[in-house]
Amino acid sequence: LKCSHVNILTPVVGTLQECASEESYRLAVRTEGMIEDLVKNLSSEHEELQMHCASAIFKCAEDKETRDLVRQHGGLQPLSVLLGNSQNKQLLAAVTGAVWKCAISGENVSKFQEYKAIEALVGLLTDQPEEVLVNVVGALGECCQEPINRAIIRKCGGIPPLVKLLTGTDQALLVNVTKAVGACATEPENMMIIDRLDGVRLLWSLLKNPNPDVQASAAWAICPCIENAKDAGEMVRSFVGGLELIVNLLKSKNKEVLASVCAAITNIAKDEENLAVITDHGVVPLLSKLANTNNDKLRHHLAEAISHCCLWGSNRVTFGETKAVAPLVRYLKSNDPSVHRATAQALYQLSEDPNNCITMHENGVVKLLLAMVGSTDEALQEAAAGCIANIRRLALATEKAKYG
Repeated sequence: LKCSHVNILTPVVGTLQECASEESYRLAVRTEGMIEDLVKNLSSEHEELQMHCASAIFKCAEDKETRDLVRQHGGLQPLSVLLGNSQNKQLLAAVTGAVWKCAISGENVSKFQEYKAIEALVGLLTDQPEEVLVNVVGALGECCQEPINRAIIRKCGGIPPLVKLLTGTDQALLVNVTKAVGACATEPENMMIIDRLDGVRLLWSLLKNPNPDVQASAAWAICPCIENAKDAGEMVRSFVGGLELIVNLLKSKNKEVLASVCAAITNIAKDEENLAVITDHGVVPLLSKLANTNNDKLRHHLAEAISHCCLWGSNRVTFGETKAVAPLVRYLKSNDPSVHRATAQALYQLSEDPNNCITMHENGVVKLLLAMVGSTDEALQEAAAGCIANIRRLALATEKAKYG
């Protein structure tokens, strides 16, 4: 790697990047100090060598230490410069891949911003082969975690081509583009453009895609769209069969699909009319069926969905009848604070029904909630106290009826 002869260097780096598909080789590249040489040769005059270097970085930058090393050795600037070479498609695919993986680290995103990489990526959203597009959109999705970049993408006219890519068929591209559109939708100004271009309807139709990764990333993207749309309730109702479709996804076997669909249902249920519709489609028994899970991500979003669905008709009673209450109490033993908060809020809503209070009490909820009344998280504190108050009120009323 230290050799200065291109005709030796090129096959050496070529061999290295082929091997980098294996975990043990990626570790060696990082620990043996090879990243510095790879970065140095990104600035070579020889495109084949540049391509192999970028490709090796693309594969190795899956892990954080490597991403940091690429930045520390000054690799982000040459990568940003190479985004301008859009003629050589193989080189471009390797470079955009390296930019995508490096952008997973926030510190790298600020550097890419400085080197105007976001603008260059937006310029590559049209007339590119699929393997380049997958990487470009993946990189934009990562860069979008920073609010300023969501505005840059809009100002460079990046939202229409992103929305257009939602009509594609390549699964990897769809997973990345739904993530990018979802991240852009967290800005109300972007959301207006997405809505005008019918982007939300396109996301919704991706819930029918047979690939669970596409279904899940579409459902995650739908959440910020509902949160930031002008009249979200009306927008959701305008999708014929849309609510039935999303409720039916609760029958999926995939945990990520289930968590994302629960998160979408939480947002849908904020509108009373839509909550009534999903109740008619049987959302309550389907949510209850999922309650026996040890997956914390699913627990968090499931508890939130249950909490919001309690606010319609006799749903809280139905949750009790469909056996959702006892498993929820066990969630309080999780180590995840976001699970605690969502669960306490769900239990508080459920505790408005006397039978649920009895089930909770029998399952030892009071001791678990008492510990949480002292939490520094005010929402958790309040929900825990409210739930205990409801149980206590019922106990007092029962004693009063019994002993007068």
